[in-house]
Amino acid sequence: MEWEQLQVQVLPVSTAIVIMMNGEPYGRFGDDDDDDDHDGPGRHSSPPRDPGNLIYLALVLAGVGFLLPYNSFTIAVDYFQERYPGTTIVFDISIVYIFVAFGAVLLNNLVVELVPLNVRIIFGYVVSLLMLIFVSFFEIWWPDTFPTNLSYKITLFSVSIVALGCTVQQSSFYGYTSMLPKRYTQAVMTGESTAGLIISGNRILTKLLLDDQRTNTMIFFVISIAFVILCLITHIAVQRTTFIQFYLNLCRTSENTDDLKRITLQPSEDANLVDLCAGSAGSSYGGTVTPPSDSTATFHSAATLPVSASVDPVDSQAPSYRVEHVIMGRVRGGYMSTYTTSIRLWAAVKRGVVARWQVGRNVWQYMLSIALAYFVTLCLYPGIETEVVSCYLHSWMPVVMMAIFNLFDFIGKILASVPYDWTRRQLVGGSVARVLLVPLMMLCAAPRQSPIVPGEMTPFLLSGLLGLTNGVLGSVPMILAPTKVQDEHRELTGNIMTLSYYVGLTLGASVAYGLDSILGPPLPHPCSDKLQVSIQHSFLPKPTLGLSSVPTHILPSLLSQQLLHNITDTSG
Repeated sequence: MEWEQLQVQVLPVSTAIVIMMNGEPYGRFGDDDDDDDHDGPGRHSSPPRDPGNLIYLALVLAGVGFLLPYNSFTIAVDYFQERYPGTTIVFDISIVYIFVAFGAVLLNNLVVELVPLNVRIIFGYVVSLLMLIFVSFFEIWWPDTFPTNLSYKITLFSVSIVALGCTVQQSSFYGYTSMLPKRYTQAVMTGESTAGLIISGNRILTKLLLDDQRTNTMIFFVISIAFVILCLITHIAVQRTTFIQFYLNLCRTSENTDDLKRITLQPSEDANLVDLCAGSAGSSYGGTVTPPSDSTATFHSAATLPVSASVDPVDSQAPSYRVEHVIMGRVRGGYMSTYTTSIRLWAAVKRGVVARWQVGRNVWQYMLSIALAYFVTLCLYPGIETEVVSCYLHSWMPVVMMAIFNLFDFIGKILASVPYDWTRRQLVGGSVARVLLVPLMMLCAAPRQSPIVPGEMTPFLLSGLLGLTNGVLGSVPMILAPTKVQDEHRELTGNIMTLSYYVGLTLGASVAYGLDSILGPPLPHPCSDKLQVSIQHSFLPKPTLGLSSVPTHILPSLLSQQLLHNITDTSG
């Protein structure tokens, strides 16, 4: 078989290299500095335009699509609390989702180079749709299909499958938008908040229009399913646009391993025994040094590759050479490789580890900031927020609390797009300061019988502040991090930031269980229990005999008589 003409720059070991193919430089070269117009190193000078911001709006819908299934379970808290009274169903849904999601994002980081991006996204949509349809019919419309204990477990199992699909989808979307200008990452994060806003409005509307809990919850889930289908169709349409394909191809050009294989040859090494490597350790992306004209060797066949490019070692003044890069040409009828599968796999592992280390070293402050932000959020939302009781709003209280959070989270995501020069220290400091919201919200829920901070206004304000700060501090690090790395690492950076995001979610959901244990066991009828405590303190005389000594069967009669007596005295 004939090989295409190859050119290899043979340079001194200490000299930067230039890759040549058919006489032309291979890959993209440019300034390492960030391009303000196109958000990153090496951005193209004249990319396609986004007509009417349609791509932006489509990515907002993408953010809606992968978070809406989870929100459908948490926002329907009133239905699940009524169906499984006296349980920690909301905490269980949250912890199951988060732990499975954490495993899924780890998996996605491992297979990011193996499974095509679009396959991962479509997989997430399909899994979410199937589970939402299953829960809608077998857990809501036909609630007696399974016994209550089994139904509880099936609900949690459905949540876990949704978590797997949605998280692979979410992590893939962040890697996907990291290859686009940074405003499109902000679009996806705005979509996440929009999902919460849509689902909260959906729940409030269905609950207002229909009194029957089962029917309004069924309609609620059907609307959610319709939105997910809309998001799937939009994604398929947008994926084919010139705008998207331009940026995907731009970031993947330097990763085209079919045309480029990199090896390092020492002067005494056999070409068949060398190991693949990611490139010379001292090379920098985009930098070129023009070598002398006599340092270029042209090869027409792999067999002509010399095992050594050294000059006479006796001459101490002569430079020592080695081959740094060899481009394996495309063979007619397929590809030719002299390396075994095990060597290729080991090289891929090494490249992956090195790339992740380099990315982590560049963006660790952003990773820490987003992890802390979502840690605090999951400590309180949705778990502790649903434990704040209102005897005025009753079952509406958790719905309103979460609607306020989602509204202000949406506002925060919008504010994150406002131009501002955020420093890494500001982001980390702001995320640390949010920890103060945890004890403040706990005062609104503990103790259960009589919270230290009663009423509805304080919890509403804290929920709004939690959502607003989550919107800003949960978005800005994700938006900025991909702009701090080279183009070929932008998708990987998006996936690593998503991993940090889920580390915070997982730790926060775990701590939420501890906070719930501080509150104590849930009250079956919290408002009636509060009324009884109030009556005891307000109307009963203060005898020397303790209340515990009054016989249980006499107490209701005693309470009613004393209450009637006080009312009569007041009216008189």
